[in-house]
Amino acid sequence: MKRNRKVKILATLGPASSEEDTIQKLHEAGADLFRINMSHASHDTMRMLIQRIRAVETKCGRPIGILADLQGPKLRVGKFADTKVALEPGQTFTLDNRDEPGDARRVFLPHPEILSAVKPGDRLLIDDGKLMLRAEKTDGKKIVCTVVSGNKISDRKGISLPDTLLPVGVLTDKDRSDLDAVLATGEVDWVALSFVQRPEDLAEVRKIARGRVGLMSKIEKPQAIERIDEIIELSDALMVARGDLGVEMPLEAVPGLQKQLTRACRRAGKPVVVATQMLESMISSPVPTRAEVSDVATAVFEGADAVMLSAESASGDYPVEAVATMASVASTVEQDPYYSNIIYAQRPTPEATGADAISLAARQIAETLRLSAIVTYTSSGNTGLRASRERPQVPIIALSPIVQTARRLSVCWGLHCVVSHDAEDLDDMVNRACRIVVSEGFGAPGDRIIISAGVPLGTPGATNMLRIAYIGADGQSGI
Repeated sequence: MKRNRKVKILATLGPASSEEDTIQKLHEAGADLFRINMSHASHDTMRMLIQRIRAVETKCGRPIGILADLQGPKLRVGKFADTKVALEPGQTFTLDNRDEPGDARRVFLPHPEILSAVKPGDRLLIDDGKLMLRAEKTDGKKIVCTVVSGNKISDRKGISLPDTLLPVGVLTDKDRSDLDAVLATGEVDWVALSFVQRPEDLAEVRKIARGRVGLMSKIEKPQAIERIDEIIELSDALMVARGDLGVEMPLEAVPGLQKQLTRACRRAGKPVVVATQMLESMISSPVPTRAEVSDVATAVFEGADAVMLSAESASGDYPVEAVATMASVASTVEQDPYYSNIIYAQRPTPEATGADAISLAARQIAETLRLSAIVTYTSSGNTGLRASRERPQVPIIALSPIVQTARRLSVCWGLHCVVSHDAEDLDDMVNRACRIVVSEGFGAPGDRIIISAGVPLGTPGATNMLRIAYIGADGQSGI
């Protein structure tokens, strides 16, 4: 299944898209990998969805990536005697450790880590920012606040703390249980970590995962922005989670941060996913708003590896149409005359490694000679990542003997992943590349391609060779 675009589409599965037939339609419409939201999926549901995705993968003959998104710490206030209360800006309101129903003066906060970490002057945002409090006095047992804006609060509303670094990790007991269940399947390629604040948050997950899945850090806290370079270095990929980021930071700051994060990941050669409310109106409408189309287009113009659908594909009325719309927008943007200039103006300086030097040379040769494709043999996936980082104008075919590698690379910009046995010798390497380019629809007899590989063949991390090949009449190398 050949895609006529470079950016990938990550679609969330849910009640509207859990049937195998629907998953197949989503994949055919353009979804390259699927997200399972562990905030809503039980372990049985997760296993069922994985089984159905793999059945679609077998039918379509294409490696499909699976992302399990862990819920992370959910911080909420307690309950009220009357379910909800009215507040007025300027009044005093207290959050404390008394496990009793709240009223218009106070409410229980079942999170001692917040009570001990908040400092006077810190903001506390309730119900996605609809109510803003400012801490005036704290003593570890209660936080006395002034109501800054908003006029009501009700049971179990979420609380965000944009000014406070909480002394908690990203894994709750639920997350540890979910992570164990995800890893036990052996079929999940990526795990997304919610509410990452610092690079240390990744340590426990790395220790548990032991390389069995890629770690995708969701950036949705201001504290993460302050240490973003370290977080990128320790992550395998990033997600710009604009929903919570837009609650904890000024909304007008989010577009600029999206650009900064996208470019930082591009420099580091790490995949970056732009997520949240990209086609929100398509939850209930068959067509998006013009602003939403522009939002998706901006992410594509910036060179994001993937764009994500959440409720649009999980619980909306038009899941397949949402994926098809996103694919159409992405394809159209990539044909825009300004697209190439914008993408190539951001091209990062190659690092002093063999893989980067080979990837740079492959791109330059392919574009100079107008070759049909770049074919890269990759076992670990690193060579595929470096080839994607170059953002070449020609297609990249990533051949891997390891299906898990091909699935994990499905999130990367421009990579068309194919599972193929390791080549037996150099002639087999070239012939195999030519055959696959033709069979996958990226070239024809008479075309030329460039191949990157490592000698000795099959050695991970040893990419050290480039070969230009001519596709002969029989679909194999004519040289």
